[in-house]
Amino acid sequence: MPETYRTAQAYPFCPGCSHGLVLDALNRALVRRQWDPAQVVLVTDIGCVGLSDACFITSAFHGLHGRSLTYASGIKLARPDLHVIVLIGDGGCGIGGAHLLNAARRNIGITTLVFNNLNFGMTGGEHSVTTPPERITTTTPGGNLEHPLDIAQTVAANGATYVWRGTAYDKDLDERIEAALGHEGFALLDIWELCVAYFAASNRFSPKGLRETMAALELPAGLLVEKARPEYAAALRQAGAAHLGAPAGRPQPFPLVAPATLSRRFSLILAGSAGGKVRTAGRYLGVAATMAGLWATQRDDYPVTVRSGHSLSELVLAPEEIHYTGVDRPDALFIFTPDGYKKVTPYLAALDPEAWLFVTPEFAGVASPARRVILDPQTLGRIPRDSEALGLVAMGLQRLGFLPREVLLAAAEAFAPAHAAENRQVVEAALAAA
Repeated sequence: MPETYRTAQAYPFCPGCSHGLVLDALNRALVRRQWDPAQVVLVTDIGCVGLSDACFITSAFHGLHGRSLTYASGIKLARPDLHVIVLIGDGGCGIGGAHLLNAARRNIGITTLVFNNLNFGMTGGEHSVTTPPERITTTTPGGNLEHPLDIAQTVAANGATYVWRGTAYDKDLDERIEAALGHEGFALLDIWELCVAYFAASNRFSPKGLRETMAALELPAGLLVEKARPEYAAALRQAGAAHLGAPAGRPQPFPLVAPATLSRRFSLILAGSAGGKVRTAGRYLGVAATMAGLWATQRDDYPVTVRSGHSLSELVLAPEEIHYTGVDRPDALFIFTPDGYKKVTPYLAALDPEAWLFVTPEFAGVASPARRVILDPQTLGRIPRDSEALGLVAMGLQRLGFLPREVLLAAAEAFAPAHAAENRQVVEAALAAA
């Protein structure tokens, strides 16, 4: 096992920066733990401490500012056997505050070292969520007016099971890190430091000032929390053990009724209004394709208001497995209402001359190079108004011709069993009209 977890690369920090002290302590703690470096993952984000990855022989993951705790949680959930260590600054804790709270309340088994130098050191010395009151930074030249975030007691209050606060100059820092590494649950060390380039220079700050500031702000130092609570990754696996390998939902198989004659990928867009059961018509189409032996995907788009505005369904059908579900240029475009028309106008000019454009009479005059087919709801007879989209889609599918008639009828009863009789009636009327 390694005698050191450090690489030969020198730390890339300013001379006198406290980051090196913390990383040296982490190295000593890892040496005592003697974990396989490949089983240790250092997770960092943006900030000076984010430059630490290359200084260790362990595995590493580097991502967006404030998101290191989220990445680390995902890694731990996917691979609970790994030793996951987050190296994050006070800036990252502020930007990713919600992630900090969620990691603590879940008690996810990661060790978090907060390199808390009381400002944004990488980007020019701006004030951060932990900058003490009245302190000078590049964004608070007259003194900081904000109350600082107590990182340690915030995670303690929200479920963290190992919490310690101290400084980069504490002689037992490596022992504290080693203890945190061995803790089963969310462990956080709030390590106060000196940013010699900005904060210390602007405030004439020293290691002694770190402890004095903690006392002045009534922020206790030392071990604040050490308790046992189920670790989330292990608890989640235990809770799901009985369901391992089982489908997430109840399978709903559809029988193969008759084979489709489609030999290539074919995409469609249904464009109508919210409340017009456009998505229902899309599901019917997808089920019909499945019952004809095709692969099918459906993506729906509608506004947050749900019952007003547009409603679109994008579908892809293919005789082979579908890996790209986007619709860049549809092979068939259905337009039912003005709401839908407004959303798909950009597609009209881009349609291929061999593509199909199915429209209701009010859109008969829209310009497009595609083959145009007028679908008149009046020809469907006396059917419920909200079933028009289903009927028009069935008419269009009959015209396209690659799904057998018996499939279109069978799918009408299968895709929504509670309304099988009504749906069959609508599809029968549509096929008769087509």
